[in-house]
Amino acid sequence: MKSFIVLIAVLAICYLLMVAFLYFMQRSLLFYPVPPVDGISTETISFTNQDISLQGWVLNKGQSRALVYYGGNAEDITANIPLFDDLFKHHTVYLINYRGYGKSQGSPSEEGLFSDAVAIYDQLEQQHSSVSLMGRSLGSGVAVYLASKREIDRLYLLTPYDSIAEVAQTHYPYFPTSYLIRDRFESTAYAANLNALVLIVAAEFDRVVP
Repeated sequence: MKSFIVLIAVLAICYLLMVAFLYFMQRSLLFYPVPPVDGISTETISFTNQDISLQGWVLNKGQSRALVYYGGNAEDITANIPLFDDLFKHHTVYLINYRGYGKSQGSPSEEGLFSDAVAIYDQLEQQHSSVSLMGRSLGSGVAVYLASKREIDRLYLLTPYDSIAEVAQTHYPYFPTSYLIRDRFESTAYAANLNALVLIVAAEFDRVVP
């Protein structure tokens, strides 16, 4: 009996340690900042928000319409330059690294990414007749939030999710992730305030976003 109690105690301690690990390391599990990329011939651009410099690239500069792309949590957005250059010739396309990614300063968080998205939009809408958004995976949450707060022409969502809390619960079903997650990215809640035209592209066998 005593050995059984000891076993239960050890298992309980291990479980609590894992819960603590998930809580304190959650941003390291959610955000995978890509290192700075050099040698890209595309024109660079920078924005500033909250005294943080955000670096990225601009394609087809001078077009009336704009498209802003928000990538996945570990995505090198420069890999998309040829595709966007080909598909959106009539848009000025902005590929901006999240804070903490590439040469952008700061550390990533839901609050920070949302604030940056709004600040960048507020600058771009003064320069363009319309602004469309495209978000992939993690970036879909940023795009949905911004589209719920500002006037957006079109919203493209690639492999979106309902909320990061639900995604985490799928990957860690035996832990109370809904109570642990700080960066929740509650896209479903923000979607109620969307007025833009929306196109959703889902992946049937997506291992990250079920």
